[in-house]
Amino acid sequence: MDVVDLLPRLRFIRFPAGHAYLWRDGDGLTLIDSGLPGSAPLIADVIRQSGYQPADLRRLVLTHFHADHIGAAAEIAGWGAVEVLAHHADVPFIRAGAVGPAPDLAGWERPVYDQIMSQLPVQPVTPPRIDRELGDGDQAGFGDGAVAVAVPGHTPGSVALYLPRHRVLFTGDAVARRGDGTVICGVFNVDRAQAADSLYRLAALDAAIACFGHGEPLTRDAAAGLLEAAQRLPDSTGHNPRDTPGHLR
Repeated sequence: MDVVDLLPRLRFIRFPAGHAYLWRDGDGLTLIDSGLPGSAPLIADVIRQSGYQPADLRRLVLTHFHADHIGAAAEIAGWGAVEVLAHHADVPFIRAGAVGPAPDLAGWERPVYDQIMSQLPVQPVTPPRIDRELGDGDQAGFGDGAVAVAVPGHTPGSVALYLPRHRVLFTGDAVARRGDGTVICGVFNVDRAQAADSLYRLAALDAAIACFGHGEPLTRDAAAGLLEAAQRLPDSTGHNPRDTPGHLR
């Protein structure tokens, strides 16, 4: 794990799988996703290095139900007055400890998926509580007006967070970025057609910075990068091995 400052109020917590992001407001901190089980002490260290305490965390937003995004959520929720938010369509799977629908894998995705899954630590997810269920367009309570954007496809209740005043977009796994810098539609989706529609929706937002669940953030002209990815959808959603996630982090 390491940490990168993207903006004075935004820190990127780079994990081997399932990145997290820390946003600072005047009244406390917001964490986007929580990494795999066992990640809470590492995130707590990042918070302390940022000049705060874990008890200063005000909310945790979970972009979808997969274990590399909700794994440490239950422990983090116990740090203090932490509100835990997720999209209502994924809440049943979060409460089930990351048990939900399997992805509809394209042929080229199967061996990559099997390889990645075999490399992930085998540790059960403790289901976190959910304090607030988000719907499309709901205010998320941070970032001077962050808005929840429903982006189904990767999972039924995948949700992005858009901060219009700062032009920052947290995509979860609806979008990803390869090691060579190419932005692609998220992979391992339960509904590939929905995932494509969601990418087009995100590409229409006026985002300068895009923060992905896998791959390095795009720190300039993010909207253009997302639009380019959307225009390559026939490749990135299932028929071009150049867009496999083998070099995603």
